[in-house]
Amino acid sequence: MKKIVIKFGGTSVGSIEKIKKVADIIKKRFDEGNQIIVVVSAMSGVTNELKEKSNLISKNFDNKELDVLLSSGEQVSSSLLAGAIIDLGLNARSWLGWQIPIITNDNHTSSQILKIKTEEILNFISNGAIAVISGFQGITFGNRITTLGRGGSDLSAVAIAKYFQADTCEIYTDVDGVLTTDPFINKKAKKIDKISYEEMLEMASLGAKVMQPSAVQAAMIDDILIHVRSAFSEKTGTKVISESDINYKKAVTGIAYSKNNAKVSLVGVVDKPGVAADVFEPIGKNNINVDMVIQNTSLDGKTANITFTIKQEDLKKTLSILEKNKEKINYKKIIHDGKLAKVSIVGAGMITSPGVTHTMFRSLANEKINILAISTSEIKISVLIEEDLTQRAVKVLHEAFELN
Repeated sequence: MKKIVIKFGGTSVGSIEKIKKVADIIKKRFDEGNQIIVVVSAMSGVTNELKEKSNLISKNFDNKELDVLLSSGEQVSSSLLAGAIIDLGLNARSWLGWQIPIITNDNHTSSQILKIKTEEILNFISNGAIAVISGFQGITFGNRITTLGRGGSDLSAVAIAKYFQADTCEIYTDVDGVLTTDPFINKKAKKIDKISYEEMLEMASLGAKVMQPSAVQAAMIDDILIHVRSAFSEKTGTKVISESDINYKKAVTGIAYSKNNAKVSLVGVVDKPGVAADVFEPIGKNNINVDMVIQNTSLDGKTANITFTIKQEDLKKTLSILEKNKEKINYKKIIHDGKLAKVSIVGAGMITSPGVTHTMFRSLANEKINILAISTSEIKISVLIEEDLTQRAVKVLHEAFELN
């Protein structure tokens, strides 16, 4: 008998009809002879509605109370789903994070799981019952409710699969599996049968919304088999597995993108040891994430231009920080652009495939798409382009690397 963790996202439980459909899926998996632990997100849109309510109270709503508020969405969906399963004639009950308990640190709104108590639920499912656990939440040693950050139900599912020593962790979503790119901007996207943890982590980090990056990372560390499936079709989905178990026929596995990027360039920075630290220290202290970084030194070696990218919503704050630190950093001027996109090709097969860089750059050039910045790793190449060219870039790269 296999022990499986099944996670359903907000779109999968977005209505009463969908919750009943999910209950049917769970019954089918149970009838196949599996022990079942279900992890569930809040119904789609609920978490945003709760966050908006907190903003009406205060723009600086207390994080500890925000966790109490936001976690209530999963309480509703777990109860409704457990009730739907019971209505099908099976034994089921819901658990909130604090009831298990799922112990986290006290980093409210983005906590990390420290340990999960397993005895009660293991006893429950061993007697032929189905456990439904509210994802996204836990509790501190001081008995304060916490949440794991947006998309945190994925992380809950992976952690539960680890602590309960599940055979597999199935992530049900609104697509057929992990696709070669976003089907909403390229209808020729197709399902990937198998993808490595490393590739999935890059895809998730670069904008693919199938799984939360921290959940993929956790699965990779503990070698937990992830199976991404659709809650609305019978297709086999995508297995996320170790790179050694995949035979790479193509250099590129998928195309990812993210919009709402901004680029900041510091021109004429005095080139001396520590100048990069002077630029990025105040930005980091203000909790602004920096992505791409490019530094070009002048021919005489006296000055440099430092270019970096951030999220669009952080642009105004970043410019203000740099202006306040102008004397310390010692630059001539700032140039910025707030409407950019990052488009990336991802594939472990790139390591042994020459010509990938040329194919990418030539394909974009033929479409008259100008590259504003470049970032690379062993299994990905990312370029920064004008935001309104995103769809064209994704389509041409999808075709160039024979993913259609």
